[in-house]
Amino acid sequence: MDTKPTMPSEGDTTDTSAAADTAPQPPQTPPAGSGSLPPQCRHPTVGMRTIKTATAAAICALIYYFLDRSPAFACIGAIFGLGTSMEHSKLNGGNRLFGTAIGGVLGMVLFRIYLFFHPEGGRSLLLVALVFIGTILLIVLCQMFWVGGVQPGGVVLCILLFNTPVDTYISYALNRIFDTGVGVVVALFINKYFPRHKVERWLEALWNIDSRISYYWEDRSWDTD
Repeated sequence: MDTKPTMPSEGDTTDTSAAADTAPQPPQTPPAGSGSLPPQCRHPTVGMRTIKTATAAAICALIYYFLDRSPAFACIGAIFGLGTSMEHSKLNGGNRLFGTAIGGVLGMVLFRIYLFFHPEGGRSLLLVALVFIGTILLIVLCQMFWVGGVQPGGVVLCILLFNTPVDTYISYALNRIFDTGVGVVVALFINKYFPRHKVERWLEALWNIDSRISYYWEDRSWDTD
């Protein structure tokens, strides 16, 4: 017996909710003014902290220009030490300064032990054991004196063990500690004596002066032949 397919009548309705759920939806764009841009779309800005950080680094470079020595580590210390507030600057600057001091002293001691067995320097498997022991000692010492100094201290420690000439490792460590201290002091000075409200007031006064100068320069109705 033949069966004919039944056709839906006018009153029948088909369920399209499943198809609607699986259909691709167009991207939703937030209405204008509904919120900020996602992090990957934010435009870079030059804020007060940026200006103060650049100023601290430039002051270090100027000081070392007259001292006739490289300002690299002082500028690094200044950039690390400039925080959003005075407390933040003390924390970041302390991390850099104390970490450099602990890593520098520890690196000098360990490198001196290395030179006792290898006075000529060069490559040796002893350095593998020394960097292992030194990293443990560094972390323990930073836990005792300054917790945040592990990373900057590790940088100095590794440089002293693997990338410092035999005859200059002491001077390198001492200069690194001194230069970092100078940079941190400059950063603290900038953050203490040039707070945001004071700098903004100076910039506003400078802007008003510039506006008045521009006004008188452009308005030449008083200038008659």
